[in-house]
Amino acid sequence: MDELQVGICEDDAQLRSVLERALRREGFRVRMTASGREAVEVFTESPPDLLVLDIGLPDADGRDVCQALRVNSVSSPVIFLTARDTLTDRLSGFSVGADDYVVKPFAVAELVARIRVAARRQAPPVTEGGMAGLEVDPVVHAVRNGERTAQLTPTEFRMLAALAARPGEIVRRNELRSAGWPDGAIVHENTLDAYIARLRRKLEEVASSETLETVRGVGYVLR
Repeated sequence: MDELQVGICEDDAQLRSVLERALRREGFRVRMTASGREAVEVFTESPPDLLVLDIGLPDADGRDVCQALRVNSVSSPVIFLTARDTLTDRLSGFSVGADDYVVKPFAVAELVARIRVAARRQAPPVTEGGMAGLEVDPVVHAVRNGERTAQLTPTEFRMLAALAARPGEIVRRNELRSAGWPDGAIVHENTLDAYIARLRRKLEEVASSETLETVRGVGYVLR
């Protein structure tokens, strides 16, 4: 456990410094980032054993950053730092792959304890696989394939990320609703279908080799 590597994305310089010193004292190896874009680049290149992501980043929502990392096959456990503690906020975080939440302000000792618990119950990160050539950008909400880029709405981004994080797997319709809309939102069946149609067009715009297939009565799969 003392060799655990923790990646942190936190834009507040003072808190970042406090966390780095405290975690190093606990024997963790620590890598710090200050923005969503930096986190995606750094932690995709070399995934840590565990990630601590601030939700309120200056350039992106931490939940979108988490989804982008999942699309890039980064399966490290994620603990979100947030100033918001409503049920809807927590559920939206868990729907994109969070393992735990720590609400600001918090005691560093509590975060350390939660890091140790999350690390114990998770398998090592798996970084193989992913979607060849397809990249999602949580900062500008876009999908890229080589030099081609298509803009996405926040809902389109979250739905596509949920699909791309599980290539070849069926993602059920209720899972896509949870990924794209806040808990409790009324989402009609034809609304979901309309968004899927829009995603298919966006994939065509970037000439993606991946196709979005319908599994009738169940959900969709990206392959």
